[in-house]
Amino acid sequence: MVRIRVLVVDDHRIFAESLAAALAAEPDVDVSAAGSGPAALRCLERAAAEGRRFDVLLVDADLGAVPGAVPAQRESGSGPPPAVSDGIALVAGVRVSHPGVRTVVLAERDDPRRAALALQAGASGWVAKDCSLSRLLAVIRGVLREETHLPPALLTGVLRELTAARKHRTDSERLVESLTPREHEVLRCMVAGLGRKDVAVRLFLSPHTVRTHMQNVLGKLGVHSTLAAVALARRAGVRPADLAGDVVERSGQLA
Repeated sequence: MVRIRVLVVDDHRIFAESLAAALAAEPDVDVSAAGSGPAALRCLERAAAEGRRFDVLLVDADLGAVPGAVPAQRESGSGPPPAVSDGIALVAGVRVSHPGVRTVVLAERDDPRRAALALQAGASGWVAKDCSLSRLLAVIRGVLREETHLPPALLTGVLRELTAARKHRTDSERLVESLTPREHEVLRCMVAGLGRKDVAVRLFLSPHTVRTHMQNVLGKLGVHSTLAAVALARRAGVRPADLAGDVVERSGQLA
């Protein structure tokens, strides 16, 4: 019998242990529980090192803080991204560090915007915490068949959110494409969190020249702050400058 390894991640201990016990009663399910994001990440690493990788992660949408997890990014609207649930941030982190693990978000309430964020972060499903055990098991087995599961009542709202996100992403990509190569490099430094002086050092430019480039970037992107420029760049898929690698080669005299 092929066994399914499930990790329940919820900071409400009674709920996590009760759900784990219910799932463990199934003959083909092995289940563990973690009470926080960091504990879940440690479980995943340990299991991978021992050759016992988890198949499915059940994550509380309202999980506590997850240090080091990749934050889920807002894909619609303008300005800086809003705070997102740390459970969804954990989903995004797991997608990067353990891409073979399927994640399902357990939520107290239906919320189309957050469900869309969860799917964008890499979740394969969004399930109400008060759903039946048989429904949850169907979702667990379904996501292992590459299915995506959402409550029917959420479908229209989630599709609307994803459609809006796609439009804004396309608009953002078009604006980023208007930048010159040097402006694009400056934007990547901004996404990496560098200030004007650090950008100047990295790109062998004067702070005055960097200031001009940054002003040009903000103007072409149609935003009024570095924070808004970074949010737009992330929506467009701009990667941060690699701060661990070599600095950009000098391409001229110091301006």
